[in-house]
Amino acid sequence: MNEQPTQTTEVVHKLWNSNYIKTLLCNFMIYFSFMLLTPLLPIYLSESFGANKDVIGLVLSGYTLTALLIRPFSGYFVDSFPRKLVLLICFSLFAVLFGGYLVAGSLVVFAVVRTLHGAPYGATTVANSTVAIDVLHSSRRAEGIGYYGLSNNVATAIAPAVALAIYAACDNFSVLFALSLVTALGGVAIAATIKMPEKEIVRNKAPMSLDRFILTRALLQGGNLGCFAFSYGVVSTYLAIYGKEELGIVGGSGLFFALLSVGLICSRLVGSRSLRDGKITRNACLGALISLVGYLLFAAFHNPFGYYTCALVVGLGNGHMYPAFQTMFINLAEHSQRGTANSTMLVSWDVGVGLGIVVGGALAEYWGYGAAFWGAWIVNLAGVVLLFAATRSHFLRHRLR
Repeated sequence: MNEQPTQTTEVVHKLWNSNYIKTLLCNFMIYFSFMLLTPLLPIYLSESFGANKDVIGLVLSGYTLTALLIRPFSGYFVDSFPRKLVLLICFSLFAVLFGGYLVAGSLVVFAVVRTLHGAPYGATTVANSTVAIDVLHSSRRAEGIGYYGLSNNVATAIAPAVALAIYAACDNFSVLFALSLVTALGGVAIAATIKMPEKEIVRNKAPMSLDRFILTRALLQGGNLGCFAFSYGVVSTYLAIYGKEELGIVGGSGLFFALLSVGLICSRLVGSRSLRDGKITRNACLGALISLVGYLLFAAFHNPFGYYTCALVVGLGNGHMYPAFQTMFINLAEHSQRGTANSTMLVSWDVGVGLGIVVGGALAEYWGYGAAFWGAWIVNLAGVVLLFAATRSHFLRHRLR
């Protein structure tokens, strides 16, 4: 008898399941509430407390310090305890601290609240992104990571425009602080409805094992990502006050972030399919090169052309580069280290952004905005060189899947 051919049907697992969508909504709420304030805080500190540029840089970088300190531990807790419970606790603390801005009557009190806010912010972003990975099937994970970032891209596009409209209408930052509080509380309510799959709890490791807090296998990727974050920290923090003081652009940061997000969304839609096909290092290298051009435009052209074109180009670049780096971190980690991988990636970003805010503020104060933006481009160039010279080959040698 002739053997009958057998047919195999490839099972296509659903990407847009209800729990994944809820994590996207939570991510939107986190970034919308945070980005309502971030672009306008330099103006708020300058007008309300008379702070100069380097003081503004120090105050605003405080949250990155505490986010940096908490994220390795939040990765450990996310891997070691029920992730939904960790998410709810962290998200609730993140929401409540928005109320602190409403009662901060001095620069010192504001600095304390802002610094404390970094801890639940850092922990919440780690917990929610790890929950998002958990509720995705492994065959759709790389693609899902790419789409996950769209939720904060949309928030980043909408929030500054909303904030600027409110600021123009009532010139009252208390309204913005209250809106951030309400938005974050809405995110907590959504997070409470997520249904989590069973997960493996980290066991049988030395209590003080370093890899429970930092993904040591990905330290090179972390340092490289920090270079790119440095540039973003400089530009995103000082673009509003720079546009107002030197270019006469009032309210222009809303359009800047809108264009940035258009670029991010377009490139993520294209790049997510490439990630699903395994083109991880290709996406990272392409995105890094595109972003390098964007920061060069911002540094070289001190006019509306450089200001707005940079936003679109950097958005296109980061939309390819950031999800690719996140996929690198996940693919370098064991399944039981997903929280640690996410926290290590976000720590790397925080270090870069924090250094960018502090160094950028000092450069702007003593040598002008031009020096700050050229400094951002030089560090970005160093990151591109490192990526091509070492980071991509290191990933290909050490990836686990």
